[in-house]
Amino acid sequence: FIVTDIETCPFGDVPNHWAYEAVKYVYANSLMQGTDEATFAPDENMTRAMLVTVLYRMANPEEKANNYNFADVPEGQWYSDAVAWAAENDIVSGVSENKFAPNEDITREQLALIIYRFAKMQDYDVTIKADISSFADTADISDWALDAMKWANKTELVNGTSETTLSPKATATRAQV
Repeated sequence: FIVTDIETCPFGDVPNHWAYEAVKYVYANSLMQGTDEATFAPDENMTRAMLVTVLYRMANPEEKANNYNFADVPEGQWYSDAVAWAAENDIVSGVSENKFAPNEDITREQLALIIYRFAKMQDYDVTIKADISSFADTADISDWALDAMKWANKTELVNGTSETTLSPKATATRAQV
């Protein structure tokens, strides 16, 4: 990607938000769009479809995936190609054998796992891990997400929601992503 510097951001709801610079970045690099022309909605929940679409745009695959295995992901939706690509590349699996749940909010531990798998696919080093034992809610992290949460915390992709909590079961917001 070529990082584009933009002077302003077209979204009126982000100038005083803590994620303003990140919103400018994802918008300038066509990774995320607003919820409409004037609104980014940084504190709204991120869905599973939104996240895989961001990663799909980052990867910019040359070929479309043609594997639409999820009953709730029909062809032709704004997220269909992204979900098919992410499933084909083992970045995501469904919430069941044939259900992806594209409109479900994504939890912070799901976010960590999906980004972890994406990083692995991109040949990034995912072996580094943080000691997260100081967070009071470490026991709340699902076993399937533990390594991903440790990696994501070490790389500062997923920080604590406070000095003592990671909030793995909480929904990730658009600003956090």
